[in-house]
Amino acid sequence: MSQPSNTSTASEADIAAAADRLATAISTGVPCAPIRDLIGSEDLVAAYAVQRGVDEIRRNAGAVVVGRKIGLTSVAVQQQLGVDQPDLGVLYADMEFPAGGVIPMDRLIQPKVEAEVAFVLGADLVDGPLDHAQVRDAIEYSVAAIEICDSRIENWDIKFGDTVADNASSGVYVLGTQRRTLAEVEPSEVVMSMTVDGVEVSTGVGTACLGDPIEAVVWLARTARDLGQPLTAGQVILSGALGPMAPVGAGNSVTVNVTGFEPVTTSFSSEGDNA
Repeated sequence: MSQPSNTSTASEADIAAAADRLATAISTGVPCAPIRDLIGSEDLVAAYAVQRGVDEIRRNAGAVVVGRKIGLTSVAVQQQLGVDQPDLGVLYADMEFPAGGVIPMDRLIQPKVEAEVAFVLGADLVDGPLDHAQVRDAIEYSVAAIEICDSRIENWDIKFGDTVADNASSGVYVLGTQRRTLAEVEPSEVVMSMTVDGVEVSTGVGTACLGDPIEAVVWLARTARDLGQPLTAGQVILSGALGPMAPVGAGNSVTVNVTGFEPVTTSFSSEGDNA
């Protein structure tokens, strides 16, 4: 799996302009044009620089970082978006919603849901080889999760650089309340089913996430360290989709079943019910 290169052809002015465009879309809830006109489609150094620029804007406004997400880990999702490698984004405290609760639609622009296994770290992943054994030992527990992906780019018209810059197309997320250690549930062996309003819209297995969700965290740990933002104890890690994303809208209800965990549910507020 590839890591970000260390060279970029984008100017600092274009990177700043791209970050401002995305930050405006976040603050207004109005999607923007793709930012690849500013930084290109495949310049990962520039894309992650834009992501850091937006992150700085959000932190300056009071956002608190609580973890990371890995995106584009499933071949099914990669095919949906026309890419061939994973990416990463930042999780903020205000992105988490309780299991069984209602997510206000005014927090989202064009949401899509996916099911995955999430982890909470019990140790830093800063030094050492950051290999499978070290990452596995650093995981305190796992939970089933629903990630609500979103794009600030109008009509999900994204290439790889767009989604990386846009915080890996993150929206909000829901963690199941049933915690399982890796001795209790082996992430690579789980089976997933996701329904919207009772209709199955996605299925998958643990190996769909880069062969093993723990291997996805290995990639994340190494890449995050390379980017100068290593993973630390207490962080939540969304390890990536186990199957295809599905669009959702106002009034929809989502249930995720992952073997070894109790079902996780969430729903979305009806139009006019965002107060």
